[in-house]
Amino acid sequence: MILKLNFNRAFVFLTILGFAYINQVHSQVSIKGQVVNTYDEPAIFINVYIENLSSQIIKTTTTNENGRFFISKIPSGNYKINFTGIGYKKKSKIIFLEKINEEFSLVIRLEDEVINLNEVIIHAERPISIKKDTINFKTKFFINGTEQTVEDLLQKIPGLQIDNNGTIKVGNQEIEKLMVDGDDLFERGYKILSKNMPAYPIEEVEILKNYSNNRLLKGVEESDKVALNLKLNEKSKRIWFGNFETGLGNGQFYQLKGNLMNFGKKNKYYFFTNLNTIGYDATGDIENLIRPFRINEPASIGDNQSVNSIISLSPNQLNFKQSRTNFNNVELVSLNAIFNPTEKLKIKTLGFFNADETAFFRNSIDVVDVNGTNFTNTEDYKLRNTKRITFGKLDVIYNMSKTKMLEATTKYNNGEFNDSSNLVFNSNSTIENLQYKNTLFDHKISYTNKFKDKKVFLLTGRFIDEQTPQNYRLNQFFYQNLFPDSENANNIKQLSKNQMQFAGINAHLLDRKENGNLLELQLGNEYRKDQLSTTFSLLENETLLVQPNGYQNGANYQVNDLYFKSKYRLKVKNLGLTGKLNFHQLFNQLKDNQISSNQNPFFINPSIGLDWKINDKNKIMTSYSYNTTNAKILDAYSNFVLTGFRSFSKGTGSFNQLDASSLVFNHQLGNWSDRFFANTYIVYNKNHDFFSTNTIIEQNFAQSQKILIKDREFININSKLDYYFKFISSNLKLDLGYTQSEFKNIVNSSDFREVTSKNYNYGLELRSGFKGIFNYHIGTKWMNTEIQTTVENSFTDNVSFLDLSFVINKKLDVQLQSERYYFGNLQTENTYCFLDFEALYKLIENKLNLGLSGSNLFNTQRFRNFAVSDIGTATTQYRLLPRFVLLKMEYRF
Repeated sequence: MILKLNFNRAFVFLTILGFAYINQVHSQVSIKGQVVNTYDEPAIFINVYIENLSSQIIKTTTTNENGRFFISKIPSGNYKINFTGIGYKKKSKIIFLEKINEEFSLVIRLEDEVINLNEVIIHAERPISIKKDTINFKTKFFINGTEQTVEDLLQKIPGLQIDNNGTIKVGNQEIEKLMVDGDDLFERGYKILSKNMPAYPIEEVEILKNYSNNRLLKGVEESDKVALNLKLNEKSKRIWFGNFETGLGNGQFYQLKGNLMNFGKKNKYYFFTNLNTIGYDATGDIENLIRPFRINEPASIGDNQSVNSIISLSPNQLNFKQSRTNFNNVELVSLNAIFNPTEKLKIKTLGFFNADETAFFRNSIDVVDVNGTNFTNTEDYKLRNTKRITFGKLDVIYNMSKTKMLEATTKYNNGEFNDSSNLVFNSNSTIENLQYKNTLFDHKISYTNKFKDKKVFLLTGRFIDEQTPQNYRLNQFFYQNLFPDSENANNIKQLSKNQMQFAGINAHLLDRKENGNLLELQLGNEYRKDQLSTTFSLLENETLLVQPNGYQNGANYQVNDLYFKSKYRLKVKNLGLTGKLNFHQLFNQLKDNQISSNQNPFFINPSIGLDWKINDKNKIMTSYSYNTTNAKILDAYSNFVLTGFRSFSKGTGSFNQLDASSLVFNHQLGNWSDRFFANTYIVYNKNHDFFSTNTIIEQNFAQSQKILIKDREFININSKLDYYFKFISSNLKLDLGYTQSEFKNIVNSSDFREVTSKNYNYGLELRSGFKGIFNYHIGTKWMNTEIQTTVENSFTDNVSFLDLSFVINKKLDVQLQSERYYFGNLQTENTYCFLDFEALYKLIENKLNLGLSGSNLFNTQRFRNFAVSDIGTATTQYRLLPRFVLLKMEYRF
């Protein structure tokens, strides 16, 4: 009875509590608003806190990059809301929150605060400021003295991300260029600058949003590009200055690098050099310098035109830090200058020379099990690559008036390559040698006329000539089953030449309407001529035995594309609707081994896109497109070409157009500078026609012929989340990804095989932003791969890291970097750990530094990984650079 009474009382008490809680929840109010300065510009990082009338703080927050704030779940009542920030006068406002579920809105204007001390006026300096599309960061508020290069500096700037390859992103978007005091030298090859230029002269970093490469298109084109501008301190302007660094270590390890600069108002000079044998890549992807590629940008005609080599001896692309397997001996020199002879004329010159000798070592076991064919191949592979690249570029910009501009760019590239491998294939000693060149001449001229305030006309012409002759030799003959009549053959060679000429002209009109709508019209013609010739020979010693029929090629492929492109963007408040219609009339001609054919296809490529800014925190972008593309020369040749020491490939020998549909969806929650930011990206592609392969695989060779079949699907889902924890001053990043592709092919059979490939990845990392002596960066990433055919193969790998930074005092700092790799399908030796360190002692401030660095301190000699494909599995072992320690000295002048 007592128990029942107590239970009833408890029930009544909990019921009353529940009603009280519900009443409190339903009487809660939210406050949102924006804080601006006296110029109506967003005031960022302003402290916003709410007090009750007893001066007790109830809620706090800060304004974001747009000066906006939001506070939720405030009980109804009377409060005082306060706004404080460095450089501003404090402002308070009494508010009355009474209505149930109300959203209270405020706009607050703060006044600048000036402090007078004995007739000295001090203006508070802000670490971050925003003005229209420019976000400015004062570097002294973010650095801790450990930064050696621009790349090191940019890693400390909030919102910037730099991956292991040196790619710089603002949020999740790669930057367009990296400038110095408003001038750009390297375009998409900006990694050369970020990896070599010292950090100490940089005073400010600017993020330029909605960036236009053409100044006359600013405010007219619909641009979502971002760029970075590095602003130098005053003492580094109009004088010659630089640094020189040397590092000597055990064995053959060394590093020498130097920078010499002069950034004047009219002329700018930047010379640098880098020589090293420590595996350091001082250039990044050099193709981005030689052939910068921009998609759907005005005056970008010809950016997607290049020549592909027939055969390549190059190291595997590994999911592993490249410097650990890069046995190099690099020599790099770059001479760059900008001249302004007159106010209207600007001349940019770039000279680049890169010589490198690299070595790469691997041992592999390939197990093939497909359609009744079973065998195992073993390879002991030693590769040496030697290259010499000379590249020069001349840019001339003539500002005819404030509304007219003429630009001309001329580029020349000459690359010489000599690759050789010592390969033991199934106990047979094999030597490969590949000598080839790449010669490129590229000239583009563009005229821009902004004939009205929001109307621009561009006329662009371009000519490209590129060729890649190759000479390949192999001292073994593995193809007895292919050529049974050549039993005396003991070596082979193949001479090939792939040459391309491109000429194009494009007229482009952009018309921005008064209501914000944008009309774009393009009329143009692009002509490309490819010449592909290959000569395959079987030899006995140096005596030519035969040049087999069906293995020689002489193809001449010409494509003339006459096109008209139209685009209209309709803007209704926060909603944008974009429609495109592209009309193409092609004139194709193929001469293949003395047989000539012609084709004149016509097709239309439509697309539609929608972008919706729901509010300052929610943005959605989606698009659908249907595209028809024309086959390339490497799809159209008719006879076999040797593409590897035991692989042959063959085109279709005919014209083909491929149809595909694409659906893209992107949702952005928050902004990259907010405490919370999430970005989800989904891509679905349906190839209605695609090139697959019909392959014959034997132990000593593989022959693949391209075939045109129907229906291939691909889907990619990626989601990245960032959250900043104030109480631990650390930023958490979560990365989730899923990729699935479905296709068909034929292997050793007359029947099609359906192949499904799935990849999952999920990882997280946490980076601190402490002001003290210690900082950390920790993370892990799991990667799962599945291949499904008649059988199923899968494996899971993991990569984890922990980086620690210690700034002991103003003179000494130490950094430790550790990595752990785990390969799931290896039964033994499946875990590898690495430790690197860097210590810097400032002997004479801003003048002389001493350093000590070490790599691979555990002296791990080799590592193995595992891979799966639709025909089998592969276990590969790679040789690593041994442990080395460098004693370094840097002198600044």
